[in-house]
Amino acid sequence: MRYTSTRNNNISVLSYKAILDGISPDGGLYVPSELPKLSESDLNHMQTLDYLGKAVFVLKAFLPEFSQEELTDCVSKSIQRFEENIVAPIVKLDDTVYILELWHGPTFAFKDVALTLLPSLLKKSKEKAQIKDNILILTATSGDTGKAALEGFKNIDGIKVAVLYPTDNVSAHQKLQMMTQDGSNVLALGINGNFDDTQNAAKKIFCDENIISKLKSLGYILSSANSINWGRLLPQIVYYFSTYLDMCEVGEIKLGEKINFAVPSGNFGNILAGYYARMMGLPINKLICASNTNNVLTDFLTEGRYDCRRMLEKTISPSMDILISSNTERLIYELSNRNDEQVKSRMDGLKDNGEYVLTEQELQEVKNIFYADYATDIQTKQTLNNVYIEKDYLMDPHTAVAMSVYNSYLLSEEDNLKTVIISTANPYKFAPDVLDALSYSVPTDDLKAIKKLNSKTGFYVPEGILEAFEKPVLHKKVVDKDEIMDELTDFIKK
Repeated sequence: MRYTSTRNNNISVLSYKAILDGISPDGGLYVPSELPKLSESDLNHMQTLDYLGKAVFVLKAFLPEFSQEELTDCVSKSIQRFEENIVAPIVKLDDTVYILELWHGPTFAFKDVALTLLPSLLKKSKEKAQIKDNILILTATSGDTGKAALEGFKNIDGIKVAVLYPTDNVSAHQKLQMMTQDGSNVLALGINGNFDDTQNAAKKIFCDENIISKLKSLGYILSSANSINWGRLLPQIVYYFSTYLDMCEVGEIKLGEKINFAVPSGNFGNILAGYYARMMGLPINKLICASNTNNVLTDFLTEGRYDCRRMLEKTISPSMDILISSNTERLIYELSNRNDEQVKSRMDGLKDNGEYVLTEQELQEVKNIFYADYATDIQTKQTLNNVYIEKDYLMDPHTAVAMSVYNSYLLSEEDNLKTVIISTANPYKFAPDVLDALSYSVPTDDLKAIKKLNSKTGFYVPEGILEAFEKPVLHKKVVDKDEIMDELTDFIKK
């Protein structure tokens, strides 16, 4: 299958090249030249498969240059990193609401689904492209991607991974996880600024020919573990199919019956995966886009204007504290009937003027597919507390944002379809805020907060959550944006 750029339809590369590059040389994002469609017969067949089989079936449709055996090997290694080898378990809250828990991997966040798989895909892509150079994975994170990337790529020969994170805009536990990451080939670098500053700095490096040339002279090529990389986004499409088909298998829905997904959304990759699954033929009714008070996506999907000219607010759902959501570029590429010139013009407008606007026709299409709203911190805490009291279920703040927005959806829409809330992180990663939401006093120490939350709720604490406090801090450095390249150069020379 060929892949093209959202900003230049003349670009055409094979799937393994798209995975290797991470981002197109013109600054656009790679997308498949043609989206595969899955028939009802395909869904019937997939229903008979386990998660491994479902994943390979979906991946093979996008990665024909990879053999069935290669993909099976990649997915098998990924699954082994999950608790009891279960990647995407579903918890039924009531007759219409289900929780998809995507945080049973090594870093207790949904990013593990893709970032336990991407290293194997990238390594095989390197072999297929006959690349002799080493690879530098450069990734910006608003919290969870960072640890998942560091853990996923650690100690892999021929690959180094550098994670940039906004030093004051991630949770205490997210930061500790990154700062204590071991591995001979990893770097976690704190950046002065917010996530948008961090992400923009990373993108600038990818598009700077002088930097790319300099890295090449040092024996390295660049790639990314962010969802700008198709190889990161693709595995996320899988769990939409697996969830739907698992619900069919246990009789919660019938094949062909439509359901909703409510998704906490920051960089838009998670919900975009659902959009692609829907385009491929999965019976999804609405994709409910849930934001916190950094509600640029809410305005975009309801009014058709993407306007990032606003103050970024720090919230209790920090992984969503984002104003420039990279993956909306892929969405507008599809909405515009793959008009690369229009996409480029809009991205230039976003960069230069901080905004772009959809046409009325595009906005109507968006409204047919998406519902969007946001939750304040107060609403998030209320929802988290209510679900715990009423359903005896403990969720993290990001999942609570999705639940809160789903409740708003029910007030505005006559819809009794079954709905899956995508849960993106283990609640212990945000223990102080969860304690506060449950109206308990909050210790100043993060470890004490975790232990108190456990004692008050009895909710299971994974050993890996506690292990971070026993590890030495290995990554202490915090720099300004203009110092990043110097740090990366020193890192790859070691």
